[in-house]
Amino acid sequence: MTRQQRWQQFMDWPLTAAALIFLIAYSWEVIGDLDGPRAVVAESIIWATWAVFVLDYIVNLALATRRWHWFTRHIFDLLVVVLPMLRPLRMLRLVTILAVLQRSTGGAFRGRVVVYAAGASLLLVYVAALAALDAERDHGSIQTLGQGLWWAFVTITTVGYGDVYPVTPTGQLVAVGVMVAGIALIGVVTATLASWIVEKVSVQQEVEEAITRAHVETLTEEIRKLRELVSSRL
Repeated sequence: MTRQQRWQQFMDWPLTAAALIFLIAYSWEVIGDLDGPRAVVAESIIWATWAVFVLDYIVNLALATRRWHWFTRHIFDLLVVVLPMLRPLRMLRLVTILAVLQRSTGGAFRGRVVVYAAGASLLLVYVAALAALDAERDHGSIQTLGQGLWWAFVTITTVGYGDVYPVTPTGQLVAVGVMVAGIALIGVVTATLASWIVEKVSVQQEVEEAITRAHVETLTEEIRKLRELVSSRL
């Protein structure tokens, strides 16, 4: 195991904890529509979690054996660090949770992949609702968390009733992200289901082939015995 791999293993839980703390602070800030000292506290927590993500990225880059190669292959990680400096895109920090979960389910059983997809979908719906409310409050039809959750749910499922929708550029950017993620998650679930069906069909075919081979072997043995019996009587 390389030093970078040991660092990544060590940081899995701290990064997940930082992302969860960020989610709590971000939820508090958006839902409570904070101002004054409470807003300062929430902002301080949010920036502190951002510092953890920055530290992780810098250390990973420093420990990489081929830094330029690692950098070019982890552009999205850089965006997760840089873009959340902009208030509307802070929700990207929660990609850290999904990245940690994905590493643990990468070679795991199909059931864990389904659990990951379901958890990612629920997290995405909630975070998208927060981001939409943060961007659309006092501008569009998304004025409460309930409306944001409804909009995020119908968007990620590609239904899109159109009763509530974002009108600000930031809200529309969030909508694009939700739609793309929705299509990707549907693809994961569909591929997993298809893989399960193929596996079941393959197992059934193997069983049927084994039974057929056993029947053929039995018939062959019976024919051999009949030949021996006929030969002995001639």
